[in-house]
Amino acid sequence: MHKAIVVFEVEGGSDKHFNGHRKDTMPIVEAIKEKGWHAEVVFYRAEWAEDLYTYVSENFDAYISRVNPGNIPGGEKGYFELLTRLSEAGLVGMSTPQEMISYGAKDALVKLNNTDLVPSDTAAYYDVESFHNTFPTSLSYGERVLKQNRGSTGSGIWRVRLADADAAAAVEPGTALPLDTKLKCTEAVDNHTEDRELGEFMDFCDQYIVGDNGMIVDMRFMPRIVEGEIRILLVGPHPVFVVHKKPAEGGDAFSATLFSGATYTYNKPEEWQELIDMFAEARPVIAENLGGDNIPLIWTADFMLADDDATGKDTYVLGEINCSCVGFTSELDMGIQELVAAEAIKRVEDKHNA
Repeated sequence: MHKAIVVFEVEGGSDKHFNGHRKDTMPIVEAIKEKGWHAEVVFYRAEWAEDLYTYVSENFDAYISRVNPGNIPGGEKGYFELLTRLSEAGLVGMSTPQEMISYGAKDALVKLNNTDLVPSDTAAYYDVESFHNTFPTSLSYGERVLKQNRGSTGSGIWRVRLADADAAAAVEPGTALPLDTKLKCTEAVDNHTEDRELGEFMDFCDQYIVGDNGMIVDMRFMPRIVEGEIRILLVGPHPVFVVHKKPAEGGDAFSATLFSGATYTYNKPEEWQELIDMFAEARPVIAENLGGDNIPLIWTADFMLADDDATGKDTYVLGEINCSCVGFTSELDMGIQELVAAEAIKRVEDKHNA
């Protein structure tokens, strides 16, 4: 065992600090070093893939990926192939491509729509034809949210509703809406609203389907999102804290990202004990539906409030799981980087002691 962990990054991108790294990368590296292990950062480029494989496989026990797949020049395919080869060579992957795809892809919600975590009418479109054939009928049931698979910070996440509220109330559920139906479409990235026609808007959204891992998830709009989204941040199996993310007030705002003006309140897990307990109980169900309980190193689960139709009691609806490159720059003073380092080292030692 080398007692060494490499951290992958890519050059450039809006997530970088003035030193060229993500703000949370070097704190992870330093925390690993403080525990007596070696750690360093390497940058991925497609043309370096073979040299990176040789260097990393010969000198490290594990890798931590701090790469937003959307920031990789030329796409994620080559990067995922490198990580897969390293895992096959015996390195502990955190997170592996399979974990990123199983847990982090937006269609994880569709794979859970037979559980109490996600509304049963949640769907995914993997080709343009099925999207155009199905969405006009889906929208007849009420407001929807469309989510692209590749987006981050709310990009390509759209709240879609009929522009005329009276016309919306008169729609017969289950009927396909005409392509010239007037819509109001609000993007989560900054809460801006655009007036569109249904057919033209679907043509615009085709860009989210084409290409590697392209898809659109179609989910019921949850009105209580205005009360805030509740995010559990976990390091391995351990809930670290809960963030209550409340969208900006007024207008069509529904986005819970900092960029859009949402306000974040950080709570200890025990302050949301009912949610924490529910998620812990649901985790085996999540693993069963997503193909295995290889828990990501750093991951989040986002929930929205809903009402139980029978009792009126608050319930929680899963809106998203993230694990590709969860950032925690605002939480560095909480010492999360030390928890990440401890969990990463534990995984390597557990494998070598098995």
